[in-house]
Parts: sequence; structure tokens; C-alpha cells
Amino acid sequence: MATGGIRSDKIWLDGELVPYDQAHVHVLTHSLHYGLAVFEGMRCYRSDDGRSAIFRAREHIRRLIDSAHIVEMPMPFSEEELLKASADVVRANRFEECYIRPLAFYGEGEMGLAARGNKTRVAIAAWPWGAYLGKESLEKGIRLKTSSFVRFHHNSMMPAAKASGNYINSILAGYEARRSGYDEALLLDVQGFVAEGSGENIFVIREGVVRTPPLTSILPGITRASVMTILADLGVPVVEQFFARDALYIADEAFMTGTAAEVTPVRELDDRRIGTGQPGPITRKVQEVFQRVLRGRGDEQYKSWLYHV
Repeated sequence: MATGGIRSDKIWLDGELVPYDQAHVHVLTHSLHYGLAVFEGMRCYRSDDGRSAIFRAREHIRRLIDSAHIVEMPMPFSEEELLKASADVVRANRFEECYIRPLAFYGEGEMGLAARGNKTRVAIAAWPWGAYLGKESLEKGIRLKTSSFVRFHHNSMMPAAKASGNYINSILAGYEARRSGYDEALLLDVQGFVAEGSGENIFVIREGVVRTPPLTSILPGITRASVMTILADLGVPVVEQFFARDALYIADEAFMTGTAAEVTPVRELDDRRIGTGQPGPITRKVQEVFQRVLRGRGDEQYKSWLYHV
């Protein structure tokens, strides 16, 4: 197994496993120029029984296909073919745990915004990847800064699609926050309500009630949906509603969710401490249950969330 950075032994490209150094595209690849591509991020974990499993693989692949449909990109592979290919990549690279990146994009051929004849190409790569915002972030929480960049309107970029071009917004927000000494950015929507982080959904807790923004200008996160199910099973009320950023200032707890970020506590926003400045009891309980589920130790109703490779 290759080690170091994002290198691996094999990448799945257009239906076959190829060596890492042969997974090439042309410089005139259409999506490289115009940003029209869709992708996913999945994680594979080693369960306590020794098997490796991709967390909610079927939901991720369904969202990839949905994203392609939203941006009018023909998908040349079925859901089952892409699921199998994702597992094949993990096995071919002999990974027990890894991050998996499916990507669908337009190849070379025609250029210009009106080009419609280019073939859809699909790649699936995998590599080892630890805590997205650092291991310490999961224990102590992160510091956020409200971004000067606004999350785009849902009639501008259609946030239900996990489209590559959408992430220019996120990249610029993240650059700004980290340059100013923060761990992550918090983006507001065009009406000034809290939307999400640069790559995470957000939850805010006050007096035992959990709130999260509705699916308007945010990506419908799969970890978000999983956490909402876990909270409901724990008997914790969850409400989807709009709220301003000062709701976080006076919150008892807050946390962010995402495939890469998992469940990351938020201890501060805009130099204002949230709650005690430490991860709170509901956040800790969600982290605990979520980690059990990832390792195959969850209750029976969560077993279907694991796709064994």
C-alpha cells in the first residue's frame, strides 16, 4: 500500500482500476476550465469485528447521482456499479480506514459554456485522512469567524448539488477565516441567517433544544441527517429553522457535522465564548453515539448505515 499524502496504489477511472500515476486527464478537460463537476466524500472505518465499512455509502452515491441530475450531467454508471467500485478501491489499496472521493466530470472534446457533447468521466480515489479540523478540534472544539462571503442563493447555484464550482465560495471563506487566526468560517445566507460552515452543517443548542438551518441555502448533509436521527432517538428535540448568528453567541452548545469533520464541537464564534467554552453534554453524547455507530457498535437500527467492503 502506498503511503504519504493522498497517494494510493490504485484509482478507479471510467470503469477500471488503474495505477495512481496513470490516472490522467487532459489539460483541456472541460470541467477543469468551467468547474462543472459533482463529487462526494465518504469515510471507511474499521469495525470492531475486524471488517471495514463505508459509512452511509448508498446515501452518498445516491446524492452523487442526484447532483449530476441537478446539473444535467449524464451519469454513465449505475448506483450499484458505483457502490461496488467504491468498495473495490478500498480493497485494492488495502485500506482498513480511509476517505473516499468519487468525482464525475466532463472530459475533453468541445470547449465553451454551451458545449454538450463531452463525455462524463468518473473517478473514485481513496486515501488515509485523519480529523479534518485536527484531532484536538474533536476534543476541545473550534473557533469560528463569521465570513464576509455570503452563502449563495439557492436559485443561483442550487446547493442541493454537491457541485465542484459551489466550493469556490467555501474556499474563499475558509482562506479568510484561517488567515485571521480562526479554525473555520461560518457563512450567512443572502438574508443574513446562519447557513453553514465552509464544508460543514451547523447545530446550535439552548435549553435542551437543538436547532439547525433548513434545507434552503445549505447542502443536505448526510452526517447532518444521521445526527438528527440520533438526536431524535435520544429524545432530544430538533427543530429546523432560520436563526441569526447571535443565536450562537448565547447558545449553551454548538457543533458542526460533515463526513470529513464528523461531529466537531464549536467553542467560540466571533471571539465570543459559546456556553462554558467547552463541548457540552448533548454534543458529547452525540459524538459518543456517532463514534459507536461508525465502529459497528451502534444499535440495530443503525446497522444499515454501514456498507461492508
